[in-house]
Amino acid sequence: MYSALMSTPERLIEATQELLWERGYVGTSPKAIQQRAGAGQGSMYHHFAGKPDLALAAVLRTCAEMRETARRLLDGPGPAYGRVSAYLLRERDVLRGCPVGRLTMDPDVVADEALRAPVDETLGWLRERLAEVLQEGLDQGEFSPAVAPREIAAAVVATVQGGYVLARASGSAAAFDAAVRGLLALLAPHTTPVRPA
Repeated sequence: MYSALMSTPERLIEATQELLWERGYVGTSPKAIQQRAGAGQGSMYHHFAGKPDLALAAVLRTCAEMRETARRLLDGPGPAYGRVSAYLLRERDVLRGCPVGRLTMDPDVVADEALRAPVDETLGWLRERLAEVLQEGLDQGEFSPAVAPREIAAAVVATVQGGYVLARASGSAAAFDAAVRGLLALLAPHTTPVRPA
């Protein structure tokens, strides 16, 4: 399952990431992690103090991966509307849900400050980065003055996370796609052609 070049700690972290996404914290037992990673108990406890330590490493990695994906789309060239659209329309495994968003629905993660904090920080970072992109567009005259960057950024994150929930509930990605198209349709009338400098 994993590359022979992956170190044991890497395999353990990746296995924990996958299991947290699939089963939640309670369902992610040390035995399941070891089996998924192809690592023995001694190896796991040699690299990590225990399940909470390994879960934190996995949550931090999941959050870092989400940020990197968003950065690739939001920090690129082009108009703000296009970058926000690219973020919203990127390929996703919609029916599997968001690995970070799913953590917010796990009562054990939410109850543990160490596990919850990186999730909250990452979603806060995403709202802030989206707001910055939208503000850039507003400053460059790409959007009408009616555009409120922070509120729209919050709506973008809420649409994505809510879209995952709707898709999983219906068993169809169509609900996610409709939510994204709807948000873009609401934002599009507030865009104005950018004149070359």
